This record gives sequence, C-alpha cells and structure tokens, in this order.
Amino acid sequence: MAIKKYFANADNTITNAFRASLQSRGVDANMGAADVLETFSIYGQASSGSTELSRILINFPVDEIIADRASGATPESGKAKFYLNLYNAATNQTVPRHLYLSVRAISREWQEGTGLDMAEYKDVVAQGDIGSTWLSASSTSAWTKMGGDYHATPVYSEYFDTGVENLSVDVTSLVEEWIAGTKNKFGVGIHLSASQEAYYSGSAGTDSTSGQLNNLSGSKTSYYTKEFFARGSEFFFKRPTISVKWDSAKKDDRGQIYTESNLLSTADNKNTLYLYNSHNGRLKDIPVVGTGADALTVKIYNAAAGGSQITTTTPAVITAGRVSKGIYTASFAVDSTASIGYDRWFNPGLTQVYHTGNFYIRDRQASTYSPYPNYVTSLTNLRATYYSHETARFRFYVRQKDWSPTIYTVATTETDTLIIESSSYQVHRLIDNTVIIPFDTGSDKSTEMSYDVSGNYFDLSMDLFEPGYSYGLKVSYYDDSVLSYVEQPSVWKFRVEKLESQ
Repeated sequence: MAIKKYFANADNTITNAFRASLQSRGVDANMGAADVLETFSIYGQASSGSTELSRILINFPVDEIIADRASGATPESGKAKFYLNLYNAATNQTVPRHLYLSVRAISREWQEGTGLDMAEYKDVVAQGDIGSTWLSASSTSAWTKMGGDYHATPVYSEYFDTGVENLSVDVTSLVEEWIAGTKNKFGVGIHLSASQEAYYSGSAGTDSTSGQLNNLSGSKTSYYTKEFFARGSEFFFKRPTISVKWDSAKKDDRGQIYTESNLLSTADNKNTLYLYNSHNGRLKDIPVVGTGADALTVKIYNAAAGGSQITTTTPAVITAGRVSKGIYTASFAVDSTASIGYDRWFNPGLTQVYHTGNFYIRDRQASTYSPYPNYVTSLTNLRATYYSHETARFRFYVRQKDWSPTIYTVATTETDTLIIESSSYQVHRLIDNTVIIPFDTGSDKSTEMSYDVSGNYFDLSMDLFEPGYSYGLKVSYYDDSVLSYVEQPSVWKFRVEKLESQ
C-alpha cells in the first residue's frame, strides 16, 4: 500500500462579513456543521472602505498519523509526502480568478461547532455553546488575534487560475513537525493571501473592535467566493483529507536472475534480492543490524552450504541496505555456469547466517527486438467483494499476447509469468467513472507495482473507498518503444462493503 488518507475530523468557516442588513457582522457565527467551507474577501460593500473576510479551519486525526508512523504502516521521515486535499464545490456565486490561497498551521486549540447558516450567519455561539467564531477559538477562549491564531511558519501558497480548481498542497514539512511534536497539532487555516484579503487601516495599527483585520498591503478588489466541500458533505470522495503517498514498490529479481553479459552495462547487470524479517505477521528490524560496519552482509554461492562465491561484485561480501522496517536488499552481478545460486545473509561480523535463499540463474542472450509488445494480463486472486477494513494483495499473471507454445511445452512446462519492471495501477468507481486513485507515474510513484518470483503485485487498503459501490481496476505498463506508460485494455471489477460491526 502506497496511499493512505486521513479524513478531517473537524472543520469550520469563520467570518466577519456583514449580515444581509449590512448593520451587523457575523463575528459570533458558527458554521461547523455546514457541508461546504468558504473563503472570500469583499471590499467596499457596506461603505467605501468596508472589509469583509471569511476563513477556513480544518483539523485532522494527527494522533492516528503518528501511530501509523510508529507502527510502520507508513514510512519513516524522508520516504513519504503528505498532501492537503480540498475539493471545489460548485456555487451560483461569482468565482474569483487568479486567486492565491494561503495554508497556515493553527496555533491554538479550537472547537468545530454545530452551526449551519452560511447566508445570514444566524447560528451564533452564545454563552456556554460549543464552537469557534471569528472572535473566539472556543466557548471559553478568544483568539489572540481575531480571525484565528497561526504559526509564522510554514506558510504554503496555492494558485487558482480559473477559481474552480481543487486544492492540493504538499504539507510534508508541517506534518513532520506534528509527528515530531515541535508544532501544535491543531490543524490548518486556509484563506486568501495577504495581498488579496481586503485592505484595511485601523487606528494604531491594531485590530478594530468591529472585527476587521489591519492589512495595509491588502486589496481593494473583491474576491468572492471560493468554496470547498466540508467533511459533512454527502460526497465521500470530496471530503477534506491529508493523503500520504510513497513509493512502496519492491522489485525483487529472485525470479529473473541473469548471468553477467558483455552486452549490458554494469548497472544493467545488477540483480537485486530482498529479505523480509517478520514475526507473527509483522515486519521487524533485525536488532543488531545498523549501517556501516554494523550493516547486514550477503554472500552469493553456488551451493547451499557454501561452495564457491559466484558474484563479480567487489568486494565479494555485499553490504545489504535497509529499505524500511524489517526489509533489506542486496544488489550484485553473477558470473557463473551454475544453474542455481544461493544467497546467504550474515550478521555484521559474518559469524552467523540469518537466512539462506536460492534462485535459478539464467543465461542472458541477445534476441530479436519486438517493439510495441502486447500482453495478456490476468488478475489471479481477484475476489468479488472486499470489506473496508481489509488490505488486499492483487497478483497478476502476464504473458505475451502472441505466445504460441508447442504441444511439448504445454505438456511439460509450467509457464512463468512475465515480470513487468515498471507498471502502475488505477482505480475508478464504476457507477460514474470517477477516478479514485489515478495512475501516479510521476515522482511519488505511489501506484508503482512491486514484483517478486511470483510476478507483479500491489497491496491496496480498502478504507480508501466508499462502501456500497463497485470499482474498476486498470493497469499500465511502461513501453520503451514509446518512452511512456501504455494502459492495458482489461478492467477488473470488485465491490467494497462495510461490516455491520464496523
């Protein structure tokens, strides 16, 4: 699994905008139960210099993010990226163009509230009520500065050309601070940039008692209005999330080890093997293994008990690398006429063998080049239904479309699956073709498939999908002929349900 989503657990819109009468402001209004979130700036509506602002507050289950990092469900720092995702909500109001929104970390604990009215701001937070407003973070605590209290850093900026785009911001640095405990985990505020929030000059450079914010660098142009779906939206996939993405592909060559060839470069002659250290179904780091002189070591032999080493790697003792918790790799080239090789994994001092594996060795030969290959792909372990608490592994069998075995081959040989070294997957909802997980073949490679001796595979967490719907799965393979991924024609269908006990 290389994608995980954390849905917002609180959100609200706060505003100092005038009510319809233009006589009073909604500074005491709460909109925590509304199904949309709204940010805007209005200049000169009530008078020639009047200012009206609206800001968004969102919080997320940071403790769950921290727990997943600690358990290894998500990678350690530096190996994953976190994205804040909000989805545009269509409105019959004017949509501002060329918009810049700022995303800032909130520095004070705040309450969501139960208000709904986003038109007249009638759902006020009275004494003893729960909820945040333009003036107050909670029923018992006022903001230090009206409009919300925010950390000075980090500040993220997102540009909207047409005004109807979704928001997707890389907030990795902030989430890492939440995990480390160096930043208050009170969520984020989203509002127009300082240059686009309305201009206002108050006395002595301080906030006015009317709820207006001083902004000497602000705009005298209105930006009304940008709306996003809130966590209370009926649209499951439009709710605010923080998603974590990482490249979890494990490319284990145990099923395709080749002897060294003069036809290939040093890098292309390298083979990579994986070691998985698990206990009771959970991956565990080997206690004495570290880095440098404490690193796990590997030797490749032509016999299980030792024999002769058959690598061209210098030195012959290979230093293994740690991929993530409990997972290690070793890369090497093979120079041997043996048909089977044996990988022996040692402790750092080479005094103890932790594991001995084996692999078939193939002779690499020059062959006829076949551009634009066509494949037949089968999903061998597909189920009709999955439950939202599951993480499923999907395994694929791949062969050339024009493969024509002889009668002898069919009768005597179990055909190995082809291994596609660069492959990706996509999932969409069948009822409306909404793409839930797009092909991610960019830098994140969050949908890159793994492979091992049994072929290509990937793990998929079913809590990414709304229960009660059917979904379609597609794959794409990288084609060197066109230097691009080519989508394969097959669509595999499955349904996600929720257990009654969930």
